[in-house]
Amino acid sequence: MNFSLRHLRTRVPSLAGTPEEIADRLREKGFPVARVAPLRELLQPIVVGRVESVTQHPNADRLRVCVVDDGTETRRQIVTGASNVAAGASYPLIRAGTWLPNGTKIRKGKLRGEVSEGMLGSAIELELGSEKEGLMTLSGAPAPGTSLVEVVPVEGVVFVFDEEHDEEEIVRALGGE
Repeated sequence: MNFSLRHLRTRVPSLAGTPEEIADRLREKGFPVARVAPLRELLQPIVVGRVESVTQHPNADRLRVCVVDDGTETRRQIVTGASNVAAGASYPLIRAGTWLPNGTKIRKGKLRGEVSEGMLGSAIELELGSEKEGLMTLSGAPAPGTSLVEVVPVEGVVFVFDEEHDEEEIVRALGGE
C-alpha cells in the first residue's frame, strides 16, 4: 500500500518536514520507501470519462451500470455503487490495468454478473480531497479521454513502498496515535 503525504498529515497532524525528510524517517523506522512520487505522475493515466447512460443493475439494488465515453471509439461499461452518477456528467475514469495512488490495481471484472471495465473515481480514492461520498464530478465540459491532471489541479506526493505495510504501524512510527 502507498500513502500520500496529504493522507499521512490527516492521521498525524503534527507531521513536519519535507517529503524526503519524512521518507528518511520512515526508512529509519524500518519502512523502506522505494521512492517519493509526485501525485501528478501517478494520476497521469486516469482520464475524463463522460457517462452516456445509466441503468439499474439487474441483480443489485445499489449498483448502476454505466456506458462511458473515454475518448476512444469503444465505449466502456462501468458498474458503480455511487449514488451521484448521472448521464451526461464527467468523472475520473480509472480503466482496467491502471493503478490508484494507494497502490491498488484496477482490474476488469464482474460485479453481480455484470462486466465492469474499470471504475469511476472519487476524490478520496484519487488523493485529491477528503470527500468520502460519491464520485468526483468534473466541472465544465472536459473532453473524454483527456488526462485528469490536465483538468484538475494536482499537488502533493505519495510514498511508494516495495511491500505492504500496516497503516497504523506507519502512523505510530511518525508520532501519531
